Amino acid sequence: MTAAPEVGNRPVLQGYGEENLTQLEFMAINSELNLADGHARQGLTPTQEKIINELPALFAESAERPVDELENEAHEAFFHALGQHRYLSGSGRVLSCYASSVAMEILARTLATSIDAIALVHPTFDNIPDILRGCGLRLVRLDEEPLHSGDLAPEFLRSVGAVFVTTPNNPTGLVLSRERLARLAQQCAEHDVVLCLDTSFRGFDLRAQYDHYEVLTASGCRWVVIEDTGKLWPTLDLKAGFLVYSDNLRLPVDLVYSDILLGVSPMILTLIRRFAEDAASGGFADLHAFIAGNRRIVRHGLAGVEGITCLGDDIRVSVERVRLHVGSASEVWAELRGNNVYVLPCHKFHWADPGEGDDTFRIALARSAEPLERAVRMLRAVLEPRR
Repeated sequence: MTAAPEVGNRPVLQGYGEENLTQLEFMAINSELNLADGHARQGLTPTQEKIINELPALFAESAERPVDELENEAHEAFFHALGQHRYLSGSGRVLSCYASSVAMEILARTLATSIDAIALVHPTFDNIPDILRGCGLRLVRLDEEPLHSGDLAPEFLRSVGAVFVTTPNNPTGLVLSRERLARLAQQCAEHDVVLCLDTSFRGFDLRAQYDHYEVLTASGCRWVVIEDTGKLWPTLDLKAGFLVYSDNLRLPVDLVYSDILLGVSPMILTLIRRFAEDAASGGFADLHAFIAGNRRIVRHGLAGVEGITCLGDDIRVSVERVRLHVGSASEVWAELRGNNVYVLPCHKFHWADPGEGDDTFRIALARSAEPLERAVRMLRAVLEPRR
């Protein structure tokens, strides 16, 4: 058997089969027409360019100042820019990680020390169920419709030790409202269930920027929140994930964290502080307008193509989903790959039943307009003969 060729130390996958979503994203990473991963790959704004031009000074500041000061300032700037003013209520803590997936691994290991089953929103990005399962947790499907429409059944909550919700969700963009979060947190408190949130796409949707920590603290439940900077700014993956937890969690999260990390680079923390300050001073408004403009590019470019539907009339996160009325997303993916264009098929988001997502693919919108337009033209050329 011939070994797969490698790029660096990683194999280049030969086709589309059982690969996870991150592997499919990796296949696209060197393509100019990469619409697969949700990381920020657009050009810098003028004010962001000024920050990058300050890198020598930021490096010097990071080397000279105490790390805890830099970390606290980064946390404060980031959380306050997103409306999260009660993130350090009580004696709660924020742990800085190199990525949200690292924070997810720490959380999963922590939960596995005391529970065996966790309710997980369905669909969601597949590295979340993969990491939870990898730590020995049994997953219980939690569909978005019952999650957003009313109380969870008491017997459902009694069957699990934690509930995990992504809000805004990836790829659907659905946001857990303040009222629903308050009631869900109250239910979790009543059943002593740990409530876990992944808010990595919060920065794209003002509806997700009410103060979650105020709501969580008022409920009295045990909670953990994963935040992320990596989707927001085109910093070449210089980013951090933040693991925030309540003072009543009663789980060894600090110990598990120390098994994996000492901390993150003070240089990255300083960069996050500066980008968060820029975001609070109009950068987020610019980002929202930019993503909305790119969504219009996609929808205009696909207008009139029969046999497809762009999902989510009010979606605001940095991805667009397209549903096929005929055929499968794997077929579209394969045809596009032959032209060095990459999207992300959605079957693996549906971790409990991948067949539910086989007719849908996701397009990343955090891209510069010109390559996005070229990729959409190619996508249209692939889709039109299928009608």
